[in-house]
Amino acid sequence: MVGVANDAVNFLNSAVGSKVAPRHIIMIVASLGILVGTIFSSGIMEVARKGIFNPQMFYFNEVMIIFVAVMLTDVLLLDLFNTFGLPTSTTVSLVFELTGAAVAVSILKLAESGQDASAFINFINTNQLLVIVSGILLSIAIAFSLGAIFQFFTRLIFSFDIKLTIKRYGAVWGGIALTFIAYFLLIKGLKGISFLTEETIDWVKDHTEFILFVNFAFWTIVFQFLLWFTKVNILKPVVLAGTFSLALAFAANDLVNFIGVPLAGLASYEIAAGSSDPFGILMEGLRAPVKTNVLFLLGAGTIMVVTLSVSKKARSVTKTEVQLGRQTEGFERFESSAISRAIVRANVNFSKNYKRIVPDFIRNKINQRFREIQPDLGDKNAPAFDLLRASVNLMVASVIISFATSLKLPLSTTYVTFMVAMGTSLSDKAWGRESAVYRVNGVLTVIVGWFLTAFIAFTAAGIIATIIFYGEIYGIGLLLILAAYFLYRTHFLHKERATDEEEMEKIYYSSVSNGLDGTINGFSATADYLNSVVDSIELSLDGLWQENRVLLSQAVKNSKKINKKARIITANMFRTIKTLAPEELIKDKKYGRIINGIQEIALNAKAIAQNSFDHIDNNHTRPYQDEYDSIKQLVEFLRKEIKEAQDILTSKDFSKYEDLKFTVQHFKEVVDNFDLTQLSRIKKDESSLRNSLLFLRISGYLENIAVHIQSLLNAMKKTYESFQPKEVKDSGETGTVPADQNKR
Repeated sequence: MVGVANDAVNFLNSAVGSKVAPRHIIMIVASLGILVGTIFSSGIMEVARKGIFNPQMFYFNEVMIIFVAVMLTDVLLLDLFNTFGLPTSTTVSLVFELTGAAVAVSILKLAESGQDASAFINFINTNQLLVIVSGILLSIAIAFSLGAIFQFFTRLIFSFDIKLTIKRYGAVWGGIALTFIAYFLLIKGLKGISFLTEETIDWVKDHTEFILFVNFAFWTIVFQFLLWFTKVNILKPVVLAGTFSLALAFAANDLVNFIGVPLAGLASYEIAAGSSDPFGILMEGLRAPVKTNVLFLLGAGTIMVVTLSVSKKARSVTKTEVQLGRQTEGFERFESSAISRAIVRANVNFSKNYKRIVPDFIRNKINQRFREIQPDLGDKNAPAFDLLRASVNLMVASVIISFATSLKLPLSTTYVTFMVAMGTSLSDKAWGRESAVYRVNGVLTVIVGWFLTAFIAFTAAGIIATIIFYGEIYGIGLLLILAAYFLYRTHFLHKERATDEEEMEKIYYSSVSNGLDGTINGFSATADYLNSVVDSIELSLDGLWQENRVLLSQAVKNSKKINKKARIITANMFRTIKTLAPEELIKDKKYGRIINGIQEIALNAKAIAQNSFDHIDNNHTRPYQDEYDSIKQLVEFLRKEIKEAQDILTSKDFSKYEDLKFTVQHFKEVVDNFDLTQLSRIKKDESSLRNSLLFLRISGYLENIAVHIQSLLNAMKKTYESFQPKEVKDSGETGTVPADQNKR
């Protein structure tokens, strides 16, 4: 379950990202590919049995320790990556878990027998390890480069407006794409199909060129007829065929990553059970290839198909790759980092040099081909990228994996498909200046996760194997309890992260049909935003009074969410401005002040949380009772102001604005009185220096928030009134616009 939830990204990202078909159709196609792949799989689980360690060097109980350690580590590690929506390689995790557990057991075994522990190297197949590590590096560099190059020339030929170009070159392109996908199946898929004889496979390999030529000619003719006589988008069958092929090859060849270890454990048990001395027999028998029972394969395939359909974590992993490759701006999951900013800065400098070297007429021609068609800004269901890029993703990934397999080069399917998708995104200019630092940091996060996979897998499997070696059945019991708790925690962690993302996306993808509707949607989002601000402030004060670093850490975390909400709401303001008609661009609209007010409120709320956390983190004393009571009273005033602001924004009745102004004025007077009282405490030595600084800072931040809320409401009032017909404004009515007037 955790394995297919992570590896689903390999064959789903292109279909899901391009929305080639409704999701249930995509799932049916992928599920059929998985079932065919598992049923036709040869079922030889070589890697788990003898690919990494030498089984003839271990006794039955020792290999069972290795296998149990590997399975516990694998489930927990992959579930952790799934929780954070990060794709990784199930092959790499399995290989390094087997290595870590085998190294630990071999060292402990040698140490107990009094032998030199350095002899453990004889227990490990080091050549295979070097091959895997080199494959990681090769996958990243080759896939990204080829994906970028292929997409650049493909887009140069077809442009973003493919309605005309697809009629000219679409048949040939479709024929090439399906031919490469067929080549992928011939090279990568055939070796795993059990019912084909060696003679048949050899004949296919000997006549590969002829088969591919016939395949190209056939599909080119079929697609040309479809273009002439139907309205079928020929890129759709290409993407669906590629999805099916990748799913089939994935299930046929990567199944060992999921059931290889438990089946190797079962084989070990059967070998030991057939011996008169089960605990004294070396596992030489694991070196012999054994065909897996088809019922096991069918059962595994069924579980994988069900997981694909119901797993929310599988959707999270797929969503990560789709969002990183999204053509348009949108909600960004990742923050920026120093490294990503440096990379983007270097690319900007490179672009400046490129402009100096390449003649203007060539650059203009290229820019014309890469001119995008502007999507509907408020359409949440719009594809992340078009079918042309989806077909390139599948085709290039298929070619690289097939070619590497034919040369016996170890390329990870996950690494190839992900990096190809990122390369095509770069060429399609999906990473614009507004989103590049976030997307690049997302890619770097995933890549770092791949190397962490190897390190964590090796280390954790070794530790768990050591615990089992000494703790025996009690150690296993303890580890199972810890594993259950870990899975329980990650379930709720993923649920919390998913809820936060859905909330942010809901704000971002609020409907933008025209300037007035966009402004009204902004009212609703701002009302919720202000409520989250005061909740965060109260949490900060509770943590401060209780001297609770956990509460204060949560408050700091919440303040970061508030900042993200602020960025999203202001981004929506820009989207609303883009929808304004020329005649609506009048001076009464105060979007600039609205944007400034929202951002300033977020910054002050964050400052309160951070200052409170730093105060307790530095082990300073909490505020005195009268200081705390004063701040709490200010927060109650702020909550009252926010409640008034929410009522105004919800009802769009700005006649209540004068009441809010009075509340803010009273708030300022209270702040002034409290500040004077605090100065008196300082003079009488009734407060410490640190507490006084904290009190004055927090009261200042609260006053800033109150003032900016008033300024924000005033700007929203003027902006809303600017949309009203003149006679409504002249009469002083500022309520909701009647439905017939709102139709404009």
